Amino acid sequence: MAREMVVVLDFGGQYKQLIARRVRECNVYCEIHPYNIGLDKLKEMNPKGIILTGGPNSVYGDQAVLCEKELYELGIPVLGICYGAQLTAFLNGGEVKTAPLSEYGKTETYLDPASELFAGLTENEDGVPVREDSEGHKVVTTWMSHTDYIAKAPESFRITAHTPNCPVAAMENADRKIYAVQFHPEVMHTECGTIMLRNFVMNVCKCAGDWKMADFVERSIAEIREKVGNGRALCALSGGVDSSVAAVLMSKAIGKQLTCVFVDHGLLRKNEGDEVEAVFGPNGAYDLNFIRVNAQDRFYEALKGVEEPEKKRKIIGEMFIRVFEEEAKKIGAVDFLVQGTIYPDVVESGIGEGAVIKSHHNVGGLPDYVDFKEIIEPLRMLFKDEVRASGLELGIPEHLVFRQPFPGPGLGIRIIGEVTAEKVRIVQDADAIYREEIGKAAAAYKEDNGKNPEWLPAQYFAALTNMRSVGVMGDFRTYDYAVALRAVNTSDFMTADATNVPWEILQTVMNRIINEVKGVNRVMYDLTSKPPGTIELE
Repeated sequence: MAREMVVVLDFGGQYKQLIARRVRECNVYCEIHPYNIGLDKLKEMNPKGIILTGGPNSVYGDQAVLCEKELYELGIPVLGICYGAQLTAFLNGGEVKTAPLSEYGKTETYLDPASELFAGLTENEDGVPVREDSEGHKVVTTWMSHTDYIAKAPESFRITAHTPNCPVAAMENADRKIYAVQFHPEVMHTECGTIMLRNFVMNVCKCAGDWKMADFVERSIAEIREKVGNGRALCALSGGVDSSVAAVLMSKAIGKQLTCVFVDHGLLRKNEGDEVEAVFGPNGAYDLNFIRVNAQDRFYEALKGVEEPEKKRKIIGEMFIRVFEEEAKKIGAVDFLVQGTIYPDVVESGIGEGAVIKSHHNVGGLPDYVDFKEIIEPLRMLFKDEVRASGLELGIPEHLVFRQPFPGPGLGIRIIGEVTAEKVRIVQDADAIYREEIGKAAAAYKEDNGKNPEWLPAQYFAALTNMRSVGVMGDFRTYDYAVALRAVNTSDFMTADATNVPWEILQTVMNRIINEVKGVNRVMYDLTSKPPGTIELE
């Protein structure tokens, strides 16, 4: 089954995953690859279009990060974004210099509506009409982040946008289907940015936009059956959305050749181990070979004295693998390890020259040697919302598909500093109260209004800081921990904003935690967005 594809070449830009996400919103499959993947590999992939990301380097000097100039001669449409725009100018005979005045943040930009990239910009994503200036330019707000700028466009290129401080905010050679924008159309701060990217994907690249989850599920089941053959597979089942969808997908493909191992590492939410077993165990709804391994003490011992988050992730990742290996030996002749790795895990753990944001326990956290023939990651190229869509396609109930994400390392990365059984108990109790009160308030609102409240977060949890402070409880001095509450709004978990949870709910949560959870005397609310932060604390 052939599928059209757009390739994103990563030059180290922080928004590369957003670019891929926006392309997939057009129902066009998209993958991120390192900038130095090579022309031969690109030709093999036969993409309908290529997008060059931003990046921290300059196109000139010793630190220049360049691709082959012949990229522009492949006859494949190219869109350069930020650094990718400067690179396009540089490699095609233009001039790039340090800007007299750098631009960061929201910038008023004047667009030429005759460009196919800017066609149809009559109103923005919120339905607000786009204004025009006296010369017929479309005037929109874009997100800029650059120190260098295109001082002179290549001779064969036409300038299609400018700002008061940036003479070449966009340029194009429509005959060669090469386009470049200095701003970031992929971020929500850029007005009409998604429309611009859709114009490139659908109108310039001529994509049909027919990539659907049903096709993905069908293709994946066939590929898994072919790969596994008569072999046996061991699935790492955590009970979270990703591993649950992976388990059911594998079960559809190979049936009883699959065994699901649930490792209770003692870092789960309160009572979650029993809840997972109730869903997937012998009395659950799925016909799985289910094994529960209680390994709390082993994980606590391995994490003893460890404070650095990357080290914690790697320890947890290795411990997972070792437990799975032991269970595989008990079962006998298991060839494949199945994991619920998804695309954000891969991207944040580093692709090519991309920055490692954090090593996910099932990607960058894996040990060097794994005693399985091969690791199967059927969801590796999907974003979170695509995983949920696949789950629905597989017939998994909505209450399981739309449950909150929970990281594989569990509370190990929601406890700042050393992990101990006592700290786990504190954060479990605090988190249970937080989730209970959010759930109660949301249910009451829905009963009164017939819909979920606008403030209902996509993800929310309590974490334990490593800070202790003085308090007064019952006329006695206390010196206890501070709990941090986190709640975010997001559609794809690649970017997120802090949720404006009603104050009275936060007050109730604070009072209950301080009164009911021993060892806590302070509660704080985390307002940080992603970026610059991450959704998890570590």
